Amino acid sequence: MNYPAITNVLGKLLIVTGGSLVFPLICSLYYGEDDLYAIAVTGCIAIGLGLPVWWFFRRFYDLNIKDGFFIAVFGWVLISAISALPFMFHGSIPSFTDAFFEMMSGYTTSGATILTDIEVVPHGLLFWRSQTHLLGGMGFLTLTVIFLPHGMGGLRIFRAESSPGQVITKEKFMPRNRDTMVWLWGIYMVLNLAETVLLCLGGMSIFDSLCHSFGTVSTSGYSPYNASIGHYNNAYFDWIIIIFMFLGGMTFMLFYHMLQGNWRIVRVNTEFRYYIGLMLFFCGIVSWILWQHNTYGSLIDAIRYATFQVTSILTTTGFTTADYEKWPQAAQMFLYAVCFIGACAGSTTSGIKIVHYILIWKFGVAAIKRIFIQPMAVVSVRLNQRPVDSQIIDLAVCYFIVNIFLVLGGACFMTLVDQMDFVTAISSVIATLMNIGPGFGDVGPSENYAHISDIGKWFLSWNMLVGRLEMFSALVIFYPSFWKR
Repeated sequence: MNYPAITNVLGKLLIVTGGSLVFPLICSLYYGEDDLYAIAVTGCIAIGLGLPVWWFFRRFYDLNIKDGFFIAVFGWVLISAISALPFMFHGSIPSFTDAFFEMMSGYTTSGATILTDIEVVPHGLLFWRSQTHLLGGMGFLTLTVIFLPHGMGGLRIFRAESSPGQVITKEKFMPRNRDTMVWLWGIYMVLNLAETVLLCLGGMSIFDSLCHSFGTVSTSGYSPYNASIGHYNNAYFDWIIIIFMFLGGMTFMLFYHMLQGNWRIVRVNTEFRYYIGLMLFFCGIVSWILWQHNTYGSLIDAIRYATFQVTSILTTTGFTTADYEKWPQAAQMFLYAVCFIGACAGSTTSGIKIVHYILIWKFGVAAIKRIFIQPMAVVSVRLNQRPVDSQIIDLAVCYFIVNIFLVLGGACFMTLVDQMDFVTAISSVIATLMNIGPGFGDVGPSENYAHISDIGKWFLSWNMLVGRLEMFSALVIFYPSFWKR
């Protein structure tokens, strides 16, 4: 591996992290609270470490795919560790384990928290907590692609941080990878700005609007309030956030083609059609269950609360407007099923992704036709009106199976180290591996992760990273051959 080039990129990550602390610093100055020192010192440490490291190794930038995997894994660990320092210096989260968990959850857009009382944390730190969603939603490491002077180095990082679904759908719409990243970040920031404006127009403060926009478009879920979006009990806010959670779950490549007026690509996109269909199905059936059980006073309210929660979990956002563990068991069962899906590949969401289910379903149908109906027929699996290579189908099946094994194995581990009930154990692993945040049981919408042991928190933090890097990039470093020349 090219360690000087790796060090160059890690130095830039530290500089970007330190520079991004300017905005929480401004927020702290505005509110005049006691978190100013903690934020300023952390910014100085990050830039003080990153600047000389980058300067010394600035001439090294040729990266191979192994270097990309290494940076993808240890880069996220490094920025989460540095980003935890303001909370420790201030005393809001004195434990490094807890602070690291909170920041890893922020950057990986999980939204799982160890804070038992969010509202006592100063505004500057709350802004920093939500800003990690903004940085992590599009992929913190992709920022380095914009700043790297060599295209292939950026491509290696992008490949290491991308989901397998993007390999399947081949979502590259510009010749240069850096131009692609600039467009994606531009679209991403416009969506954040649009939601902020709409929330402000509804009466939400600029601080709250920014924090919730960061958590919505990035499909993350941190809120500055203990009750999340339920704090407002406002239908206008709920529907605005529903819309932008849905947009955050779309393949971002489609936004580019919409801006170019190329609507045919949108119409033929198989995953997008299934995304809309699944959204309508689960929102409809959960709404019907809530209405039948008279959980809310009217059908409109049932639709509102059901649509919000289904969209939040399907897009792995994790915002809540109600304690869904008080809902009928049937509604909870459908929400539990939604946890395993995820939205579209190439979006800000995590989870298994709809495209993998599409390929597995079509592969299964084709296999049944070949075996039982038309043994001599050649049946191809098609996606976006194009045939899919068999290796891609193997990748989708492998990705699904390994995710299931990780959930089951992780749940067994959590029952051993924390002696928790099996519902909480399996839900904590699903919620962190799929980057959802709140789950069921003792990690439900009205609970948090503070009661879990340090070993359990480190394990769940690793799950968040595995889920954010779509598994393969995080697991490949455990192969002995990875470290050989």
